[in-house]
Amino acid sequence: MSDELQRELALVRQEIDGLDGQLLELLNQRARFAQQVGEIKARHGEAGFIYRPEREAQVLHRIQEENAGPLSNETVTWFFREVMSACLSLEQPLGIAFLGPLGTFSESAATKHFGHAARLMPQISIDDVFREVEASHADYAVVPIENSTEGAIGRTLDLLLTTPLKICGEVVLRIHQHLLSNEASLGEVKKVYSHAQSLAQCHEWLNRSLPHVQRISVGSNAQAAQLAAAEAGAAALAGQAAADRYSLPQLASNVEDEPNNTTRFVVLGRQEAGPSGRDRTSLIMSAHNHTGALSKLLAPFSDAGVSMTRLESRPARHTLWAYVFFVDLEGHRDDGAVGAALAELARRAPYLKILGSYPMAAY
Repeated sequence: MSDELQRELALVRQEIDGLDGQLLELLNQRARFAQQVGEIKARHGEAGFIYRPEREAQVLHRIQEENAGPLSNETVTWFFREVMSACLSLEQPLGIAFLGPLGTFSESAATKHFGHAARLMPQISIDDVFREVEASHADYAVVPIENSTEGAIGRTLDLLLTTPLKICGEVVLRIHQHLLSNEASLGEVKKVYSHAQSLAQCHEWLNRSLPHVQRISVGSNAQAAQLAAAEAGAAALAGQAAADRYSLPQLASNVEDEPNNTTRFVVLGRQEAGPSGRDRTSLIMSAHNHTGALSKLLAPFSDAGVSMTRLESRPARHTLWAYVFFVDLEGHRDDGAVGAALAELARRAPYLKILGSYPMAAY
C-alpha cells in the first residue's frame, strides 16, 4: 500500500471516527429524551402503554421522506426501528408472542416490527399466541393473516372473530424459502419437512427437483429445521432465520414458486392505535341472506369515497352455511369519510366488529 493511499484513507477514517462519536452521543441523547417521555407519562397516569404504534409510524414516514441516500429507505427504516426498540427497552422490554419455536417467519416478522430489544415469547400454536396477550402475559402478538400465494390464514381469521384484542399494526415480510440439510447433495435427501403452507409455496420446485422425495407437514418451519438437523437424509423448507438458528447449510436457495411471495402479519394488542396519516382499518361484518345484501353493505364505502383493499368470506362457524366477511379499508376510523361509512354500515349490517385502525406497514 502506497504512502499516498494510506494518507488518503487515514483522513477519511478520521472523519468516520468523528462521526461515530457524534452518532453515539446523539443516540444516548435520544435515549435520555425517551426516558423523559416515560417519566412524563407516569406522572400523568398513562404509563400503561409505552409503545405507540402511530407515533412510531409517523417517525418512520418522516425519516423516509427526509432520506437523501445513499442508504435506502428500507435500510434507514430498519436502523431507526432498532433505535426506537432499544429506547423503549430502557423503560420496559416489550413481550412479543408469536408462533414458535424460534426460527420461524413469525419470529422474523416480530423482530422486524419490534426490533431486537423486544422480549421474544414463542408459542406452540396461534391460539396460544392470542391467549398470551389476552391474559396480559405478553404485551403484543404478531400473527400471520394472509399470504400472497396461498391466501388467508384461516385460524387467525377465526380467532379474530372472538378475541377482545385490537389490530394495532401490520408487518409485510418477503418469504424466501430455502432447502436446508446437512446432506451434501439433493440426491441424498429422502424426506422434506416443512409447514403445509411452505410445502404448497414450493410445490412446483419440489416436483421438478425432488419428485420422489417424501413430503412431511409439521407445525412450523422451525420445527422442520430441528427435525432435519437431527435426522440423516432429511431436509427442511425454511427461512434464513431457521438456517442460522439450527446451523443448517442451504442445499438450494429461494425455491419458492412465486418470486414475490409475501406474508402479511398483524400486530395485536389491548389498546387502540391513533391516526398516523397512513392507516388501514380492518373489520368483520355479516350480510342478510337475500339478493343484493352484500352490495348494499359495500355501498357506504363507495358513497364516501373510501377505498376497500380486501374482501374475504369465511364460514361463520356458529350457523350452517352462514358467512362473515373480512374487509380492509384505507384510512383510520377517526377520519371523517371512514367514520361516516362505518356509521352507515353499522345501521345496515346484522353484525359488525371493528378489528382496529392501525398504521400501514412502512417496509
